[in-house]
Order: sequence, then structure tokens, then C-alpha cells
Amino acid sequence: MLESTEEPLIAVKDLHKIYQVGTQTVPAVQGIDLVVDRGEHVAIMGSSGSGKSTLMNMLGCLDTPTRGTYHLNGTEVSTLSDDQLAEIRNREIGFVFQTFNLLPRSTAAQNVELPLIYAGVKARARADRVTAAIEAVGLADRRTHKPNELSGGQRQRVAIARALVNNPSLLLADEPTGNLDSTTSDEIMQILDGLNARGHTVIIVTHEEEIAARCRRVIRLHDGRIISDKAQTSAA
Repeated sequence: MLESTEEPLIAVKDLHKIYQVGTQTVPAVQGIDLVVDRGEHVAIMGSSGSGKSTLMNMLGCLDTPTRGTYHLNGTEVSTLSDDQLAEIRNREIGFVFQTFNLLPRSTAAQNVELPLIYAGVKARARADRVTAAIEAVGLADRRTHKPNELSGGQRQRVAIARALVNNPSLLLADEPTGNLDSTTSDEIMQILDGLNARGHTVIIVTHEEEIAARCRRVIRLHDGRIISDKAQTSAA
């Protein structure tokens, strides 16, 4: 973990998530304590059923804990309403998903612009920020293309640009290379590595050891608990 005198970006204490399935209670996350400082590059790993997706959903404010606390950038988010969580997500978190989640009938630029529209940013400012985000991922010449006119790697670049456009506190990537070949995966990871090098906090949820090896800290989950949390002296 990086040492810092600043308030951590993420502070999780005794986090639990319990699902009710019929008459059974299923503990998906059990008593997790976690601190992530600004500028960290973290991989969260675990097999199917380990709780990593549930934890990601709570860190991304897509779900709320059954109990425990979660402070994101100084705000206690575990007790917020759905509308408040939506506002936090749009302001503080950039998401990159395995399936890209792009609007098929919109151009790359229009997809990237969406979070700014939700945030109420004026049109002129939106245009400048969209251009900067698209250039940051090397897709300036593809801004008018629709998703079906782009390769898988290019679609993921659009998704990363969309995640960056609001300058979020946290970039949260869920299996970002899961649908890509090895060469394209490496290109996408180079972009994420570069963003982290420029100061962005990046958390990657992955089951791939080679992806985790590029991060400076690896957290491993099993049965909803953290079983290992180690800094790596050198990323691949």
C-alpha cells in the first residue's frame, strides 16, 4: 500500500453483503476492511464466487452493503439513496466493463459525451473535454465511427475515454481485457498503466494473473474475505 498523509480515496470498514435466496441467507462479502490511497494501481482477484464482483459493485456504488461503512473521497456512501449514489457514480467513478457497454447507434464521441450530459456540462465545454478524452486513448481519427465500425480494442478505448471524461476520482475496470486477444489486451493495459502513471487511481477486477502482475498491489478474495493483500515491488 502506498504511504500517504492525505485522507485515503477509499476507506472500507467491516463491509458485509448478504443476499436472501429463498429461505437461505448467502454471505457474498464478509467483514472486509480496505484502504486505497490516491494514485494506487490495484488488482482485485478471486475465483468465481469469491465475492470480487460483489465488492466491485459496492466500491462502484452500484450496490449498497448490508452493513459496514464505505467512505469514497471523504463521503460516507454506504447509506446514500439511489439518486445520491447515481450522482456519486457520475462524479467520482469512471467504469470500464468487459462488454464495453456502448450505445450502438451513437458515435464514439457521442458515447464519450454521455457522462457530461448527465452532469449538466454546457455544450462547448463538453466538446473540448470529449476531444481531450478521445485523444488520450489514441482514437482521434475514429470519433465519428459507431461501435460496429470499430474493433474490440477500439471499442474498449472508447469506453476508457468515456470513463475518463468527467475526471473521476476512481477508475474501476471490470475484466477490461476479457473479450480481447492478447495483443489488444496488452494495448489496453498500456493505456490503463499510463493513466495510473499520470496520477489516476485504477482498480482492476480480474481473474488473469498476467493482468494482475501489471498492478502495484494485488488483493485476493476467497469466500467473501480478503485472504491476501500484497504490494508488488515491480509491475510487469
